[in-house]
Amino acid sequence: MADLTQEGSLEQVVSEQDFAPLLSRASQDFHLFANELVRAGRTTWSKRQLFLLYTEADELESFLDDYGARTNRTYATITEFVASVRGFALAGLSLEHLLRRLEGYAASQSLEHGERAEFERDVAGARTFVQGVLLDLIRALQKEATCLGAQVPEARAGSTQGAVEPVHIRLAHDLGQEDIAEEHQIIAEVSSKYLQAAQMLEKARVDRSCDATERDRYLREECSEERARVYEATVHNLQSAYDTYIKNTATEADDERLRRLRGHISATLHLLEAVTQLTHFVERHESDVRHDAARLRLAELAPRSDVDEVTMTLLFWAGRIFLAGRALAEDLLPAYTNLQALKVEIEEGVVLHARPASLVVSIVNHYGTPVEMELEGQTCNAGSILEMMVLIGSYPDARQFTFRGDANPLMDIGALFESGLGERGLDSLPGSLSYLRG
Repeated sequence: MADLTQEGSLEQVVSEQDFAPLLSRASQDFHLFANELVRAGRTTWSKRQLFLLYTEADELESFLDDYGARTNRTYATITEFVASVRGFALAGLSLEHLLRRLEGYAASQSLEHGERAEFERDVAGARTFVQGVLLDLIRALQKEATCLGAQVPEARAGSTQGAVEPVHIRLAHDLGQEDIAEEHQIIAEVSSKYLQAAQMLEKARVDRSCDATERDRYLREECSEERARVYEATVHNLQSAYDTYIKNTATEADDERLRRLRGHISATLHLLEAVTQLTHFVERHESDVRHDAARLRLAELAPRSDVDEVTMTLLFWAGRIFLAGRALAEDLLPAYTNLQALKVEIEEGVVLHARPASLVVSIVNHYGTPVEMELEGQTCNAGSILEMMVLIGSYPDARQFTFRGDANPLMDIGALFESGLGERGLDSLPGSLSYLRG
């Protein structure tokens, strides 16, 4: 074996034959745990088992990458097997987490009864498909390791932990139920962002009746891995904002609509997490990143058409569940918004051109709740610089403007107009508008 610690070159090349013992030692924990899962077979794996499988695969993949196995012809295939196990384990983890918390999220209750049963059946079917692929991947991975000369330990005797039943009881919820500062503003902001995300997912609406050609086109153009990660990140940020500012507050305890909205957010997030992992697998499968041998083997273990079908199913339900919660957000927004109207007039010698208009947009986006601007009977979204400039450009001589929305952004818009729209420099703006100087 090459001396990996000798001085000289920063990197020493180890032969494929000498690398096998290193792989044997590094993969022991992975194989021992994988043996338990193989022995459990089609019995539904628990959330904990899927998490441990992900963790073990992630550590083993890091080891292989550290030694450059991904770009080695002999070890490229097993590296891709390990990476695929990691990805499918993450997808399964998200689906298992969702299935265990369906009742608590109550998101499916927004669906019609027959549709609710179909949703739960489809998610469970996707979960079963993912576990089946994982079983095949583990077996193929262990066979490949043996062919490479790496030792795969025998299965250990003993029982494996089965699936964990959904939780139907819980401790009293009595910690942290306190009012939060400006809680109405924050709830209004989350509701507004929910509606914006709903528009995004509505544009990505899935037609489940499309044929294989149209499905392939849709996944390439409308739900690439990059697009899937945008969907996931958007909903994840929404959940993070809710959990940071609304969860465990007295307001949440008093308004069941808030918990239901959070349930729609969380259920959608778990579905999109799985979609991201599956689209990642497919794009690596179709790209030149993988070695040809690995690509062919993975095509047999997880056929592209099957993965695409499951991806489309999960994406369909992600959109359906999220859009089903839109009525909640529409109901919450006015309930937690102090709607007012503000009429302002610009000073002589001042023009509402692009720069001051952008400051109005910044104020609206700072608060995150919708504000409408009216000019000569025409209205536009004051949070959009494009819409603002189109309307302002249509009435270049206008001096009076009306804004409608929550009291907080309107107060700052009023302060902006009173200080000359920042035309005397941003340093001349009042302290309440200091965030515009950033």
